[in-house]
Amino acid sequence: MTTDLVTAPSGVTLTEANELLRGCKKGKLPIIDSSGCLVSLLARSDLLKNQNFPLSSKSPESKQLYAAAAVGTRLSDRERLTLLKEAGLDIVVLDSSQGNSIFQIEMIKWIKEKWGDDLQVIAGNVVTREQAAMLIYAGADGIRVGMGSGSICITQEVMAVGRPQATAVYQVAEFASQFGVPVIADGGIGNVGHIVKALSMGASAVMMGGLLAGTEEAPGEYFYHEGKRVKAYRGMGSIEAMEQRSVGAKVSSGPSIKSRGKKEANGVRTTTTHASDTGNAATARYFSETSTVKVAQGVSGDVQDKGSIHKFLPYLHTGLQHSLQDVGQRSVVALQQAVRDGTVRFELRTASAQVEGGVHGLHSYTKRLFA
Repeated sequence: MTTDLVTAPSGVTLTEANELLRGCKKGKLPIIDSSGCLVSLLARSDLLKNQNFPLSSKSPESKQLYAAAAVGTRLSDRERLTLLKEAGLDIVVLDSSQGNSIFQIEMIKWIKEKWGDDLQVIAGNVVTREQAAMLIYAGADGIRVGMGSGSICITQEVMAVGRPQATAVYQVAEFASQFGVPVIADGGIGNVGHIVKALSMGASAVMMGGLLAGTEEAPGEYFYHEGKRVKAYRGMGSIEAMEQRSVGAKVSSGPSIKSRGKKEANGVRTTTTHASDTGNAATARYFSETSTVKVAQGVSGDVQDKGSIHKFLPYLHTGLQHSLQDVGQRSVVALQQAVRDGTVRFELRTASAQVEGGVHGLHSYTKRLFA
């Protein structure tokens, strides 16, 4: 048991605490208040993480990693978001297949009225300038762009609604940049080249759900399909996702559909509503909680094993660096400026050019992405 304990008083700065931790050669530095109660704990491993991951997304005040969560846009999600904010949430992503809805606009306004800039809001999804304008005017801090372009999404095919992803990203990013609002390209990212295209079109970041779904750290268990090691991957718009029911019941205040187990507690009536009565996150995302007929806007499938994310992400990062090198730009910012200046240009490729740009003329080959 440690008897020679080194502590720091509450209110000490992070720089002072780090210097004290380096000097005492201890693994942990307890931060205590005037009563001797523990209020925080600084670990030597934190110093190593800061050294090994200098570009990680951290709060400038606390130096803690940013915490983000995705919620829907219904009234019930406001209670969930309030609890998340109390737990230390920094960023909320409003998840909806069609972001330009009265539900999302009212949700953004409510968030900004309640927390202001203390909680950053990423809104979407949208594909046009007009849609983005509504969300930016409501107070969105970031915009997700993409509709029907995901690997498991069939919205464009079934609903005849959507937009080519490159056009959507370019148009929305060009408009949003006038207000200092960054854009996230969501959908259509299948390799390093797609990342480069999205960034060159003006996106500040990309979503890589399908690309990372086959990694070891992604949810789900591996299984073998046609001799290949894969993981299950499904869209939120798939019938399987819409039919999934949560275990247990949801408790909410006020009236509900097919309510059961009503009781009085401290003068407040609570109502237990089963998940089977109100749908789930998938049906809410596609505005179909009360629909008796479920119309699929996504599919279920599987993706091939990609190994550990600790190896796959460095491959994507290095591939992006090589692409910028080939284009002749030092950074993503320089790439986007070159596109605006016309130094970097785009050209349409014919079908024969696309064949020519891939592997061809071989009897057989093995395609290994990285080593």
